[in-house]
Amino acid sequence: MTPAPFASPQRSHERTIRRRVGTDEELISSLHRLDNRNYGSYKSVIGTWDYGDFTIAIDHIQADPYAPPSSVRLLASPSHMGLPDESLASHHARVATADFLIRTFIAKLGAHNSQGAIHIARIGQEILQRSTATVTSDRVEIRFQVQLPARGRTIMGHAAARLFDEDIPDLALDLCDFISDNADVHKKTADLLTHIHTYLDHQHLQTELTRKKWVAFIADGAMLARRSGVSQEPLADGVPFTSPDTLRAHVDLPYAGRISGMAIPEGVTIIVGGGYHGKSTLLSAIQRGVYAHIHGDGRELVATLPDAMKVRAADGRAVTGVDVSPFISHLPAGTDTRDFSTVNASGSTSQAAAIMEAIEFNVPVLLLDEDTCATNLLIRDSRMRALVEADREPITPFVDRVRSFAHDYGVSTIMVMGGSGDYLDVADHVLMLDTYHCYDVTNRAREVVAQMPRPVTHLDVADISLARTPLRSRGSGDKPRTKVSGTTHIQLDKQNVDLSDLEQIVDQGQTEAIAWGIRMVLEHLADAKTPLSELLVRMERLINSEGLDTLTKAGARPYPAFLARPRRVDLGAAISRVRHLTLVRHDV
Repeated sequence: MTPAPFASPQRSHERTIRRRVGTDEELISSLHRLDNRNYGSYKSVIGTWDYGDFTIAIDHIQADPYAPPSSVRLLASPSHMGLPDESLASHHARVATADFLIRTFIAKLGAHNSQGAIHIARIGQEILQRSTATVTSDRVEIRFQVQLPARGRTIMGHAAARLFDEDIPDLALDLCDFISDNADVHKKTADLLTHIHTYLDHQHLQTELTRKKWVAFIADGAMLARRSGVSQEPLADGVPFTSPDTLRAHVDLPYAGRISGMAIPEGVTIIVGGGYHGKSTLLSAIQRGVYAHIHGDGRELVATLPDAMKVRAADGRAVTGVDVSPFISHLPAGTDTRDFSTVNASGSTSQAAAIMEAIEFNVPVLLLDEDTCATNLLIRDSRMRALVEADREPITPFVDRVRSFAHDYGVSTIMVMGGSGDYLDVADHVLMLDTYHCYDVTNRAREVVAQMPRPVTHLDVADISLARTPLRSRGSGDKPRTKVSGTTHIQLDKQNVDLSDLEQIVDQGQTEAIAWGIRMVLEHLADAKTPLSELLVRMERLINSEGLDTLTKAGARPYPAFLARPRRVDLGAAISRVRHLTLVRHDV
């Protein structure tokens, strides 16, 4: 039985309000007449208002002056905006165009927001598909919020009229003007095309990765270092990346032309070097390379396979029904490690679970940094192996499994390892960072291995039990709570889901989309028959066909303004962190 849609009484009532259709003059007149009336009277302007070159749709009015702002959409045709044909030529071009329009809206907002009442999603360096703006062949839609003015709970109708007669239309006209014959418009059009070309080149580069059996590519001249630990803007005086001669490859891109850079092949790649020499900076650029970046970011031509997954230890996370037996053979209480569950995982069990979940979701490459890993899951040196006999140590370290994952299961690894040489003899390639310069030291590493051999501990991975099938869950009555905080926390009703170890969630809009995606998968798509990995594929197909709005349909949330497209693997990882997840296991 399909659960009822999540609809609050207020929203159900709002849908019964008649949507008005009229002109901008009628809207302005209505707002003037509302002056000094009670705040709820604002609902009378819900509707669609024709401004000539564009339309304003007022979809939701906040319940009171202290509630979240009201929902508004700007609608225009690409032809009236003067958008060039190239901006509409493909799905990827339209995604990039929509992203550019959001950035233009934000840049122009300061000049057209005299009351500080207009709000739009804040975005970072990544070019993402967002619900804030959508572009099709015949329509451009931009969603934003407006804090409707009030004195106490009394409408300030004249101030509201100024918003919709001056600030919002001036902003809309400034945003839509791609057609006038002047230098500013020519520059804006050129900037738009550069934005589109940057995105399309990255998409092409990711396609080349698969074709050439690479897992990542870092272009020569890329600026990898960031301004600070809390800023993703490029470091002004950083060291440009230069690829080692042995790994340098060339790629022909549609707009950037022929570029050169370091191509990291499939297999096991270890990144070594002294502290503070750039190891983690390189890995961070690789993990962010799953996304395209804006022109001038420095990482525009850094590309990684789209489903690459950074995994780390996460003390205290929930784990449900995961086969961690490749890493943990037995536990003192006799817990079945082929079907392991806990609401409070240790560092080693949490990371073992994260690796196995990634493999369940068909991740092609694992990314690890020793600084955020559980040491006892990574290595066990010869002295510790001699002191603690194998039958008394339940943990099989990653170093013993990594080659089998790569060569038997096709799951590559890129790993920062500065503190142990045990990984040198399992690596296909070894990179060294020295004062932010990258060197291929694979041959030297093999010499070290030959000079200082260690006992062979490589173990095959066999008989993995991967398929987990969720049972359908239900929401908590008429007032479900779906709330996010930054990129790290979700509240679903009374349950908190901690995503702080999922480092490739880079936008709060992705977190919000994941929150609704969890509800969609667990409360509507789950059928006790379909494995979670397949449900994620279905969810991705829905987004492809219906857009991000499909995520909130079940929750009766029309026109969500601030969603950003999450990766399939991040949604799966988030679902895996839901406490008390109910599963049916089907071994494969």
